[in-house]
Amino acid sequence: MKKDGEEEIMRRVLVLMLLLIVSVPQVMAQEKGPAGSTEVKSSYQMPTVVVTDTKMSQPQERVTQKIDVVPAEEFDKLPYNNRNLSELLQYQPGLFITPLSRNDANWGSFGGFGPKYNAYYLDGLPIDSFADGMSLDPWAFERVELYKGPASVMYPNYLTQDFAGNESPLAGVTNFLLKDKIDSFATRMLFGFGSWRTLNGRVYNQGRAGDFNYFFGANYEQSNYTNYGTPNSWLAMNKDPEYQKSKFYIKGAYLFDGREDNKLSVFAHHTQQTGDAGRPNRDYNHNYDTVNAVYANQMTEAFNLQVKGGYRNYDRRWAEDNYPVNLQLREHDGVQQQIFPADIALNWKHFGNSVLTVGADFQAATYKTYAEVNGSRSTVNDITAYQTGAYLQEKVILDKWVLRAGGRFNYTYYDYDILSGSTPGLSSQTWTNPLWSAGVRYNALQELAVYANAGSSYVVPSAKSVGGTLPASAQGVPGMNGQLPNPGLQAESGIGGDVGIDTRPIQNMTFGVRGFWNKVDNAIVENIVSQNPSQSMSVNAGQAQSYGVEVAVDQYLAPRFYWFANFTYTYTNVQNSVDPDQDGSNVPFVPNYVGNLGLTLRLPYDILVTPYLQAIGTYYDSTSKSSRRQFGPYEVINLVLQKAWVKKAEYTVSTNVYLNNITNRQYEMPWQFQDPGFNWLVNVELSF
Repeated sequence: MKKDGEEEIMRRVLVLMLLLIVSVPQVMAQEKGPAGSTEVKSSYQMPTVVVTDTKMSQPQERVTQKIDVVPAEEFDKLPYNNRNLSELLQYQPGLFITPLSRNDANWGSFGGFGPKYNAYYLDGLPIDSFADGMSLDPWAFERVELYKGPASVMYPNYLTQDFAGNESPLAGVTNFLLKDKIDSFATRMLFGFGSWRTLNGRVYNQGRAGDFNYFFGANYEQSNYTNYGTPNSWLAMNKDPEYQKSKFYIKGAYLFDGREDNKLSVFAHHTQQTGDAGRPNRDYNHNYDTVNAVYANQMTEAFNLQVKGGYRNYDRRWAEDNYPVNLQLREHDGVQQQIFPADIALNWKHFGNSVLTVGADFQAATYKTYAEVNGSRSTVNDITAYQTGAYLQEKVILDKWVLRAGGRFNYTYYDYDILSGSTPGLSSQTWTNPLWSAGVRYNALQELAVYANAGSSYVVPSAKSVGGTLPASAQGVPGMNGQLPNPGLQAESGIGGDVGIDTRPIQNMTFGVRGFWNKVDNAIVENIVSQNPSQSMSVNAGQAQSYGVEVAVDQYLAPRFYWFANFTYTYTNVQNSVDPDQDGSNVPFVPNYVGNLGLTLRLPYDILVTPYLQAIGTYYDSTSKSSRRQFGPYEVINLVLQKAWVKKAEYTVSTNVYLNNITNRQYEMPWQFQDPGFNWLVNVELSF
C-alpha cells in the first residue's frame, strides 16, 4: 500500500509539473514584468565563448564537440544535498549523479561507463572527480563546462590511484573554471540551517587593486546527520554520524595592463572534514589541499601561450572496528597521496580562424596506504608514478565547416615499493601508447549544426586496484571492509565517438540529439565481492561497450518562465568469453535511462520557484550475473524556493529554501548505502 501511495504522489506531482509547463507560459507571455525585474536565465543555453576545446577562448560554433555550460548564476538554483560538486551537473543530459552520502564520493556514470571516464579539471589541470568533488567550494567558480565525447588527446589521464582508479577523459571532460577578472567589489555572507541540526556559514569577498584581482572565502558546516545505511548492513549505526567540515580558499590574479589574456594567477584551497560514521570507533579525519598556478599570454594576434602547474594533496585517515563481533577499535587506516600536474600549451591562429595547438603535460604522483594498530603503523601500498605526454591538434575552419584532428604520445612509469604489505616481484613497469582524436562540425544554418567525433584512450591499473586496501586472506572475514587486491590486472584501451545535432526550432528554444558509443578492451570495473563485510575488487571485465542517445530541450519563455527536459537511454554490454558469469552482463553503475524535467518560475514579490523531477532506471553493482544486485527504478523530486527581501543598490537580503526528495524516496544504492529521504535546508544571505 505504501508503494502504491508513493506512485500516486509521483503521478500527481508529474501531472502538476506538466500542467505548469503547458499553461503558465501562455499566461506569462501576456503580462509584462515589473520594471527592473530580473529575467530567468537558462543554464542550458551555451555562452558565446568556451575555453575547454583548445584551452583558449573560442566561439562555441567553432567546437566540434557538444558542450553544456552551467554558469555560476545558476548554482544557487540547484539542489546541493550531498555537498558534492557533481551535483551541479545532476540535471545535465548523459549523466547519472549519485553521491552515496555527504561523507562519500559520487559513484555515478557518464557516457555509459563509470565516473572515472569523465575526467574533472580545474582550469584545465586534472583534479579527482571523487575526492575533489567532496572538497572544492563552488563559490570560487565562474562556470562549469561539460565537454562531451573523447578528449584524451588534449587532456591527460589523472594518476589518482584511489577510489575507482586512474581517471580518463574517454567519454568527456568536466572543466571547473575559476574567476579571474573582478569587475566590482562584492561580499557575500550566508547562514544556513536544516535537517539533522545542520548549521552552515559561508563568507566570500572579491575586489581588485589596479591590475591585481582577488577573491577569498570560507565555508563551515556541522551536522548530526542521519543513518544513510540500509537495515542490517555493514554501515549499521547506533548514533548520529556527526561531522564538521571547514573550507578556506583564496585566489590572486594579476592582469598585465588590465588584459584578461595576459595574466598570472595562483589559487589555493584547503578542506578538512572530521566526524564519525555512526559508531563509537568509526571516526575519520580527512584533509584536502589544492593549488593551481596559471600564466597565460596572448603574445601576438596569432600566438597564445599557457603554462600551468598544480599541487594536490589527499590525506585521509579513518577508524575500523570489529563489527559485527563487537564495536571495539581494530585499527586506523589511511591514504596519503600527492600529485603534481603541469601543462604547457601553445596556440597558433592561422588561415583565418583555424587553430593549431601543440603542448606537453606531466604528472608526478606518490601513493601510500597504511594500517595503524596500537600506534604501530604498517605500510600496505607504496608507489611512485610518473606520466608525461606530448600532443598536437589542428582545427581548420572552412566557411561553415570545422575540421579537427589530433594525436598524443603518452608515457607512464610506475615504481612499486610495497604492494599488499610486501615487496612485489615486479618492482617497476612502463607503458607507452599513442592516442588520436578527430571531429567535424557543419554549421548548416545559424539555427542548425551537426557534428561527429571519435577518439581513443588508454588507462593503466591504479595502485589501489592492484594492491587493494586489504590482504587477499581477508576475503569474507567479518569486519574486514575494503578492497581486495588483484595483481593480475592489465591496462585497458578504449575508443569512443558521438554524433549529434543542435538546433533552435523556434525563438528562445534549443533542441539537441546526441548519440554516443564507447568501447573499452580489458575494462577495469569495480565489482562487489561481498555485501557484509563490504568488499570489492577491480577486475578486467573483458570488452565493455555502451550505446546511448540523449535528447534535450529547453525554452526561455517571457521574462518569468524557463523550462527544460532531457532524457538519456543507455545500453551496455560486457563480453567475456573466458568467464561465462560475466559474459553478456552490464557495465556497473550505468542506469538504462535517466530523465530530467525542471522549470524556473518567477512569481510576484521577487519569489523564484524551481522544481525538479529526476527518473532513474535500473542498474547493477557488478558484472557478475550470479551475485550482482539490481537498483532502481526510482524517481526523486527536489524543490528550490528563493525570495529577495531587500534589494537596494548598497545591499540585498535573500532567502533560499531547499526541499530535497520531497516524496521521501529512501532508495537503496550500492555498497548498502541508502538515501535518507526528505530533508530541508534554509539559507539567509546578505550581499553587498
